Amino acid sequence: MNSRSPSTAVVVGSGPNGLAGAVVLARAGLDVTVVESAAEIGGGTRSFVRDGLLHDHCSSVHPLGAGSPAFAGLERHGLRWAWPDIDCAHPFDDGSAAALFRDIDRTASGFGGDGRRWRRFFGPFADDGDDAPRDRVGGEQNHGVLYDDVFGPMLRVPDHPLALARFAMRAGLPAMLLARTFRDEHTRGMFAGIAAHAATSLTGTGSSAPGVALIAAGHRNGWPVAVGGSRAISDALVAELSAHGGRVETGVTITDFSRIDADVTLLDVAPRAALGILGDRVPPRVRRSWSRSRRGPAAFAVRLVIDGDIPWRADECRRAGTIHLGGSAAQIAAAEADCAAGVLPARPFTILTQQYLADPTRLRNPPDQVRHALAYAHVPHGCSLDGTEIVLGQIERFAPGVRDRIIDVESVGPAALERFNPNNVGGDIGGGANDLRGLLARPRLSPDPYATGVPGVYLCSSSTAPGGGVHGMCGYRAAHAALRARRR
Repeated sequence: MNSRSPSTAVVVGSGPNGLAGAVVLARAGLDVTVVESAAEIGGGTRSFVRDGLLHDHCSSVHPLGAGSPAFAGLERHGLRWAWPDIDCAHPFDDGSAAALFRDIDRTASGFGGDGRRWRRFFGPFADDGDDAPRDRVGGEQNHGVLYDDVFGPMLRVPDHPLALARFAMRAGLPAMLLARTFRDEHTRGMFAGIAAHAATSLTGTGSSAPGVALIAAGHRNGWPVAVGGSRAISDALVAELSAHGGRVETGVTITDFSRIDADVTLLDVAPRAALGILGDRVPPRVRRSWSRSRRGPAAFAVRLVIDGDIPWRADECRRAGTIHLGGSAAQIAAAEADCAAGVLPARPFTILTQQYLADPTRLRNPPDQVRHALAYAHVPHGCSLDGTEIVLGQIERFAPGVRDRIIDVESVGPAALERFNPNNVGGDIGGGANDLRGLLARPRLSPDPYATGVPGVYLCSSSTAPGGGVHGMCGYRAAHAALRARRR
């Protein structure tokens, strides 16, 4: 790694953020090398085949990825999205379920008297990206308030101030307060379940923000899967990088910045790992902020192989790619509060995905009756308890008899998630706490939170704005910040 030239870049880490940042730099003409300590690229976007079934290791459904500017143009490298009939279903204990569709009118029609309010709350942000993109300073384009302002640093002059103000009026509320503005429990539960994706207390200020953003993105782009597994995203990013002369080296671990010789460096690692790499080069003010960065609750994942379809009581669940297992809004809020307090809930909020409904290539060829699903529950950070039974219990709660159909179960707890990807510290797959402080100061309060204080070095992991999820925007924005600095 001593092939220094006037325009070289090194990206440490090949998760979707690192690869997205590498693509931006390569398109700008830099000679880019991505180094990855694992034997396989992709971070959270890795997939594997077992017994003829295609499984995703971590990320599985991508409501924030399908419309992301960081992934624009990857279709030419084979990236394809596929949608189930119902994007998300939210079952209740009485056997009924709420349904979320890409079409906002179809969704709202299922919410009865709450339908008009649902359209008014979320419709403007779902539709704001329909205008033709316009070039802006720095080579970026206009993608509407959602991707230009919401999916970026909060301490900056917004591109769409009025639209962002409207978004903030909703997003700044506690999720449970916004949920209570709806009359029907089905609408309340659906919103609470989507807000709970952030794995944070639903009574805190700003806890509505992730829910509003996910709903808006969903009505704009749906909740699709990547055909051929989530690895198709990282494969397409690498193909685009290679098309611009970039390269990836696996099995290379960077623990000392002296090993890097480049004009620009992006670090797709957690803040404390970045401190270990950069050492005393990091200014004290940045070091203090990074040292205070906090992690969120953990995930406990369970992969299931099932003889036939899951016997859901609600028909909507049989057609949905994503299913929220949490019950009422109050039950979800109580479970999330337990996690935030370090207590393992008896009924943790659990998200289950049935990717094969949208992408049949994930099944055996020729297809038989064997199905598979990925479920993960929110548990306390660093939890060492085996959560398999409580996750299965949540599935059985809404699909009685499912245990009798299970062929194989594989559980992946917080410690295993961290071993698989060191950025998942303590099993936190979201890059850090998502409370108000975590949303505003990610990982520190700054108009350029990607800058490390070390010239030419930028942090681009999900610990930076806009945070967790497979959208590549952390790397995309960090790379553009690096290019702006070079022009100055």
